[in-house]
Amino acid sequence: MSAVDVLLAGVGPGGALSSGLTGELENEGWAAFTLTGVSADVPGLRLIPEDELTVEGGKTRTFSGRVVVTDCAAVPREPRSIRFTYRTWLWSGSVEVIPDSWRLPGTSGEPVPVAWQRGVAVEMCNRAVSSDWS
Repeated sequence: MSAVDVLLAGVGPGGALSSGLTGELENEGWAAFTLTGVSADVPGLRLIPEDELTVEGGKTRTFSGRVVVTDCAAVPREPRSIRFTYRTWLWSGSVEVIPDSWRLPGTSGEPVPVAWQRGVAVEMCNRAVSSDWS
């Protein structure tokens, strides 16, 4: 997996803090695999994958899903991984990836690196309470 992006959307239907999640999956092997799940053990945040996706050997595909912030204050500050589960014709397995840090403005104006999930929560929660985003 080469990259994960969160497309910030803000408050969705029913007041849920929800955004799009996309990423690139690269199959460096010769056998196709099917992405069967995307999850993260992150308090205050939930990942909702879209349908299963098959990536042929030697190919790259884009996956998508949703990120829902359920409790702004509960999202941890230390980096957490995203788990991708997959199956092939021969076996099933999983791999965990920690996305790159986000950079948010610090008090001195310089960008400060923060864990990806904390950056998502800060941006989404700030948008939810700001009149600029309504």
